[in-house]
Amino acid sequence: MSAPSSPRQVRAAIERFLKGSRQPAAIEPGEEPIPLAEGNFSLEDRNARLVLHAWSDRTNLVRRLTGIRLEKAGRLELEVERFGKRPGQISLVDLGRPGQETSLRRGVRHVFREQFRRALARQFPDWKIAELSAEPNLEYSLSPAYPRALLRKSQSGLAALACPRDVGCANGALSFGLIWLDYLRRRERKLAVDGLVLFLPAGLERTTCLRLRHLNPQMARWLVFACSAEGYEQPVDPNDHGNLETRLEPCRTGAVSESRVEQWIERLCRAQHVERVEHGDGSISLRVRGLEFARAAGDRLLFGLDTLTEASETNIAEIERLAAEVARLRSPDAADRDNPLYRRNPERWMESIVREQLTELDASLAPAPVYGQVPAITGLERGVLDLVAIERAGRLAVIELKASEDLHLPVQALDYWMRVAWHQQRGEFASCGYFPGTVLSPEPPRLLLVAPALQFHPTTETILRYFSPRIPVERIGLALEWRRRLKVVFRASGAERPV
Repeated sequence: MSAPSSPRQVRAAIERFLKGSRQPAAIEPGEEPIPLAEGNFSLEDRNARLVLHAWSDRTNLVRRLTGIRLEKAGRLELEVERFGKRPGQISLVDLGRPGQETSLRRGVRHVFREQFRRALARQFPDWKIAELSAEPNLEYSLSPAYPRALLRKSQSGLAALACPRDVGCANGALSFGLIWLDYLRRRERKLAVDGLVLFLPAGLERTTCLRLRHLNPQMARWLVFACSAEGYEQPVDPNDHGNLETRLEPCRTGAVSESRVEQWIERLCRAQHVERVEHGDGSISLRVRGLEFARAAGDRLLFGLDTLTEASETNIAEIERLAAEVARLRSPDAADRDNPLYRRNPERWMESIVREQLTELDASLAPAPVYGQVPAITGLERGVLDLVAIERAGRLAVIELKASEDLHLPVQALDYWMRVAWHQQRGEFASCGYFPGTVLSPEPPRLLLVAPALQFHPTTETILRYFSPRIPVERIGLALEWRRRLKVVFRASGAERPV
């Protein structure tokens, strides 16, 4: 509708909005929402203008209202006059109305974007903020969760990215930062974008700093700032930010302590498609195409898919029937590929195939032993499955398995590789009983990223381009029907394009 200038009309529109709202709030672009509850806002007539005054524990807002831009259920957009008679806009939004989550998220992003702008101005006063955005760019995989900026000084540029105070976002910041840096370098051909600046929540910057040590220092300058909850930031040196928190438990694979449990395991393993996987802690996992249906530890055998039950002699036939039913439903020839057992844990199914046909994946690898999740990684969101194998010549190989597209696969794999390399450099694999009878090579472990050929994210090559050349990384693409048979359709070293 047209924008009336009468204070009476504006007041009437606000009163209609408030009357029909359950959780009204005022949102100005780049600022936090202010609830419009009784006692924390007022409407006053001043010099033929209607003035809105709203306040909270964190902020205070005073604006002259000059007109109406949009009025609809749950939303009222008003034209305002800011200090210095600058025009602006403010939105009144019913946060309790279904469908307003998108507006609220956008408002929160804009608030964080403006905080980022102020941080950039403080830390880089001699640089111009040539671009600042918190909008999504799906074509180039740029997330709206991370506001991003281009800083410019003469013919030099810096890519900058900020991360909100969220553990999951902090773990993904480096991936999106590298994508943004690479995007700017391809777009700004006349500008030397020679560095990446990351603003990370204080207390959540450690993982990124550890990863940065394993990037190529010749590719870019890596700058990190730790941002406090109070809105202040401090520079951080990634090379002086603590050591890895990792531990390699002694390998205790072998038979369980109770002979009758071992007899049950041997009986169950006679069934078709049942796999026996020994863990470093001494437990034994019984699986069908990667899906565990029983586990033995000490003198106990537990079985079940969701709820575990302790087994006795009378249960063994029941466990055999369970394994047979899992094998029927979890089969590459299954008629119903939408059933939950077929779709559950695809990385575990891929692990099963890889363990069985390891030399098909890479002929230089010894078929056994293969260890899973040693060392274990805690505190990080990980959608990949980790294996450690060995070449016949004694060189370690870290194998990362992913059955679906994942933008973060390279940095998640880096997390595991750098821990394996850390223990290898200290000779702990041999001293802890891994790969008995084999002399381990001092060469850095190989890093193999394994996924269906069409499921590598388009940005994988971009991110790998910035890895240190000391990390021998290789992508291995599998044929679509990998559940039926392991067939390698391409191999690519580092950031090379598959051929």
